[in-house]
Amino acid sequence: MKLASFTGQCHCGAIGFTFQTALPVARWSVRACQCGFCRSHGALTTTDPAGRLAFHAKEASLLQRYRFGLRTADFLLCSRCGAYIGAQIETGQGAFGTINTLAIVPAPANLPAALPADYDPESVGERITRRQQRWTPLDAAI
Repeated sequence: MKLASFTGQCHCGAIGFTFQTALPVARWSVRACQCGFCRSHGALTTTDPAGRLAFHAKEASLLQRYRFGLRTADFLLCSRCGAYIGAQIETGQGAFGTINTLAIVPAPANLPAALPADYDPESVGERITRRQQRWTPLDAAI
C-alpha cells in the first residue's frame, strides 16, 4: 500500500516532521488528550502504527523537550514560537511518536473530529505499552 506524506512544522519553521500513512485523512484517529499540557496547547494528535514518522530540526538550538506526568516521553516544542509539534518515546521495542495534527502544513481536508482521551489512570508500564502499540514508528527521533 502506498504511503502518503504529510509535513508539519512549528509556526516559525525551526522544527517539524514528516508523517507517512496509508490511511486516508478521513479515517485518522484524532485524539484530544484531556491533560493540562495538551488542553493548553490545543493539541489534536494522531498516530498510525503502520505508518512512518521522522522529526527534524532546521534550528536544533530551538528544540525544547518537555517531560511531565509519568515522564515517559519527550514532548517537542519550539522555544521561539512556542508551538507543540509532537512527542516521541524510545523503548526497548524501538522509537515511536505522535504528531499534533494542527502543525500539518497545509492543514489536511476532511480531518475527523477529535475524540477526548484520558490517560491519567495508566501506570508507567501501561503507558509505554500503549505507545509502543498505537504510536507511529520513528525513522528519526530528534
